[in-house]
Amino acid sequence: MTLLWVISEPADAQIETLVMPGEVIEGHAEYEEDCDACHAKFKRAEQRSLCLDCHEDVAADVKSGSGFHGLSGDARDDNCASCHTDHEGRDADIVKLDEDTFDHELTDFPLLGKHGETECAECHEAGSKHREAPSDCLACHEADNVHGDTMGTECADCHTAVAWTDVEFDHDTTGYSLIGKHAEAECSGCHEDQTFQGAPTACFDCHAEDDAHDGRSGQECGNCHAPTGWTDTKFNHARDTRFALEGRHAELTCGDCHDEDPFDDEMDIACVSCHLENDNHEGHFGTACETCHASDAWTSIHFDHDVDTQHALKGAHELVECEACHIEPIFEVKPQTDCLACHEEDDAHEGTQGTTCLDCHNENSWTDQVFFDHGLTRFPLLGAHADEQCDACHESHVFSDAPTECAECHNDSDPHAGRFSKNCALCHNPVDWLQWQFDHDRQTDFALQGAHLDVQCDTCHRRPLAAQSRLGSRCADCHQSDDVHDGEFGFDCGRCHSAESFQDVRSIQ
Repeated sequence: MTLLWVISEPADAQIETLVMPGEVIEGHAEYEEDCDACHAKFKRAEQRSLCLDCHEDVAADVKSGSGFHGLSGDARDDNCASCHTDHEGRDADIVKLDEDTFDHELTDFPLLGKHGETECAECHEAGSKHREAPSDCLACHEADNVHGDTMGTECADCHTAVAWTDVEFDHDTTGYSLIGKHAEAECSGCHEDQTFQGAPTACFDCHAEDDAHDGRSGQECGNCHAPTGWTDTKFNHARDTRFALEGRHAELTCGDCHDEDPFDDEMDIACVSCHLENDNHEGHFGTACETCHASDAWTSIHFDHDVDTQHALKGAHELVECEACHIEPIFEVKPQTDCLACHEEDDAHEGTQGTTCLDCHNENSWTDQVFFDHGLTRFPLLGAHADEQCDACHESHVFSDAPTECAECHNDSDPHAGRFSKNCALCHNPVDWLQWQFDHDRQTDFALQGAHLDVQCDTCHRRPLAAQSRLGSRCADCHQSDDVHDGEFGFDCGRCHSAESFQDVRSIQ
């Protein structure tokens, strides 16, 4: 006979309970009847994830790599049951923490300095989880806090774990660095109480009794003194003011110029503010004395007109007194540098030649070695013209009124009595009046041929050329009186006669 067991779900659970190795700990007692809460059937590897599902704080440590379970390799990687075995009874200790051998480096709070000498119970209260122990300083040291609430709660910013009184503080973070002698001062020298609030920062607050100036130099001691030593002064008049003490000025004492607080004494640094009585120019050259004078001696002059101005003094200008050009205060009204500004009365050209006098004149002498390139005018001097004196053509120094037509100068030398054009250059050249050349064939419409070549100019040109040109160029215009035919054969004499001879008659074809 076959015995068939039919096991229902509740019965299955009862069997699991029957084979359970023992009671679970008190903290897991509520899950003792529900094995699936901690165990996955036939999936032992999933037991770790079931543990972490309940123990969320441990799971968070493992995930973030913090706390004991996140820092310890075994606790982070192994199954929970390898350390924490359950089913050993309600009172079983499955944590199995040995405080004597526990490595606190595997926590978020390594025991440094005095903390390493502290008993566990001083931080870990009985009945509380070890992970719940506080890690902020004031949780344990509030009674040791002499600052009240003035310094905040970050005790480690100043104190160390070596000893509560072993203080490390960077005074630079306060905006008042401890330099020089200040670094050697005791904290209580400036901080009378432990609150450290409202400590004085102005030099005079601590050093008023050290002030040898009796307040005359103000209370900004740092302008001159340095924290390396009260007698170590660092004031530099050249750097810290707009007036460097040079030459004789460096020999003066502060009181020679400053009657009151030198840092509130707004002094006029112009030379004349102190040296007005030394100005033998009577203000004529303005107030910028340093432009010419030097601080090593009032009579030491260093002004160089060639370098310090845009008008170099050359030639006769070097001998001119300053007042000759500088009528107004020299540095307020600068004289014009064009020649006519000073030499307008010397301009014989009456302004017709412009204002750039140096085109012809030089600075050595107004009348000496006058240079002018006539080739740059509309009338270059060629031939005999180059040997003439200027006043031969230029009756005045205006120059622009000089004639340019030949006849205007050579009318008296004209042997043609005005019969020809005033443009003498058609025949004559400036090398020599008698060296003339005229090509009648090329320069007129009437070529000279035959006997015409030997005829004198005035034989035909008996009247002025303008009137002569209206007569035409026919033979009869000149030979009508020689016409023995009395005009019977017309005026075209050339049909029978030739230019070689009037008597030479060609046959008529």
